[in-house]
Formats: sequence, structure tokens, C-alpha cells
Amino acid sequence: MTTKEIAIHTIEALPKDATWDDVQERINFVAGVRKGLRELDEDKGMPHDRVKADFYFSA
Repeated sequence: MTTKEIAIHTIEALPKDATWDDVQERINFVAGVRKGLRELDEDKGMPHDRVKADFYFSA
């Protein structure tokens, strides 16, 4: 699917009464997830233990 097709599908999945803020939030969420998956495919991910350590350190 192209980026445009994904965006259209994402918007069509929202409820009929979705606001502009809802649209923006959902598009930003989907874009972030896709970016993260792309980074994982490019071996730019972070080991789970490091994520846990960073999370617990900052909490």
C-alpha cells in the first residue's frame, strides 16, 4: 500500500463524527508505528533490556 492509500484507509476507519484533531492524532500514530517498524527492519532497533533499563531509570 502507498502512503496515500494507508492515510485514506486510516481516515475511513475513523467514526463519522471524528474531529480534525482525531484525524491528526490517528495519522500521527500510524506514521509513528510505521516509522518504528521501518527502523526495526533496518536493524536500528534497541534491545528490550535497554528499553526496560531506560524506562525504569527515567520513571
